[in-house]
Amino acid sequence: MLPKEYRTISGLSGPLMMVENTADVRYDELVEIELANGEKRRGRVLEIESTRALVQVFEGTSGIDVEGTKARFLGGVLMLPVARDMLGRVFNGRGEPIDGGANLISDKKLDINGMPMNPYSRDFPSEFIQTGISTIDGLNPMVRGQKLPIFSASGLPHNRMAAQIARQAAVIGGGHEDFAVVFAAMGITFEEASFFMEDFRKTGALQRTVLYINLADDPAIERITTPRIALTAAEYLAFECDMHVVVILTDLTNYCEALREISAARKEVPGRRGYPGYLYTDLATMYERAGRLKGKKGSITQIPILTMPEDDKTHPIPDLTGYITEGQIILSRALHRKGIYPPVDVLPSLSRLKDKGIGKDRTREDHADLMNQLFAAYARGKEAKELAVILGEGALTEEDKAFAAFSDVFEDRYIRQGEYENRTIEGTLELGWDLLTMIPTKELKRIRDAYIEKYLKPKLAKSEPGKGDPKQTTSAGAKG
Repeated sequence: MLPKEYRTISGLSGPLMMVENTADVRYDELVEIELANGEKRRGRVLEIESTRALVQVFEGTSGIDVEGTKARFLGGVLMLPVARDMLGRVFNGRGEPIDGGANLISDKKLDINGMPMNPYSRDFPSEFIQTGISTIDGLNPMVRGQKLPIFSASGLPHNRMAAQIARQAAVIGGGHEDFAVVFAAMGITFEEASFFMEDFRKTGALQRTVLYINLADDPAIERITTPRIALTAAEYLAFECDMHVVVILTDLTNYCEALREISAARKEVPGRRGYPGYLYTDLATMYERAGRLKGKKGSITQIPILTMPEDDKTHPIPDLTGYITEGQIILSRALHRKGIYPPVDVLPSLSRLKDKGIGKDRTREDHADLMNQLFAAYARGKEAKELAVILGEGALTEEDKAFAAFSDVFEDRYIRQGEYENRTIEGTLELGWDLLTMIPTKELKRIRDAYIEKYLKPKLAKSEPGKGDPKQTTSAGAKG
């Protein structure tokens, strides 16, 4: 049956078009729009009211003459052609190849809105993913199937960090190494897009990566479909090709701005800061597509990246993201000013599933104790430095001075690392023990005696005599 053709377009507003006297039209149905000059555009049904249909035009409505334009309702929703050959390819935000290669020969076509996961079928995330970045692997470990966003701000190197994670991420446990990265960039500049494509090609990471790129000068409406297309590709690779997939979405703030633009064009009642009241629900439809399924080898791990407007953690976008996801990695402008990369603000950062992927037979037996001690020592060192600013260094005890010195070296050696430096989890843990030699052993109150004997004493023995002498102090360190 041929699709019906309508010449009853009554109005345009931003990216939206109203079609009158429609019949048998469904929500989310695809629409083909033919302009008077023969140009064709695509859209989808956003709202139906009696015999009127509100259509969202992907390419925007500029240049459309309502008198000479025709709309055809195609009877289906937006589908993405998928195949394992997607790996190594670059697509635009609509899923069309832009790398000069041939069109994809698809195995099947999937609805970009995905299939909701039955909560009963979900498997609990438990396998450690190594990103090669110490502040994540050592202190806020990410596990397979987790959603762990990065909260950044304008001018901070979140794109470089995203590229580094895409290059280096790997599952080190379970003996299942079929690994892929789906990278979706929304509203980025041509310069940023070139950086990602060249970096992935140069380092060979492109061979296991699918890129979806929506540029800043592409229609804002396309930003709504880009992350959903990327997640559909990830679901195919994870649950039908049995791959571990890491999905990196940058920048979610641009996505939310596009959502606000469409909401304003629809004349909806705005919510907080002008964003639509359904922002939480809309973000959840994407974030909740991460996870593991019982009986499936593959998994989807999400790393959404968003820039906090005005560096404000209480802004609706980071605020709602924090509710839906399992933690957050927060970047610090203060560390960035010191020239430290990656500028991860360790103390407010959190991975709620960190205890599930570490320990014996996963990373190493001492990982949890060492992680807790490094957090505590860094926090105490920062407090000691603040106290010194107010009261002067003379007011500090010898222990306080040791912690203050530790915090400086911790930032310089543990947090700071090269953009192309891929640290193993073993290397990260050993570096943590190296730094703890700066602190008197009696102050290591979060590490069991057995681990101090096994991991710290050999390092102290190599250092100069008398430094943090364990003979005097280890009895105070047992914490079970």
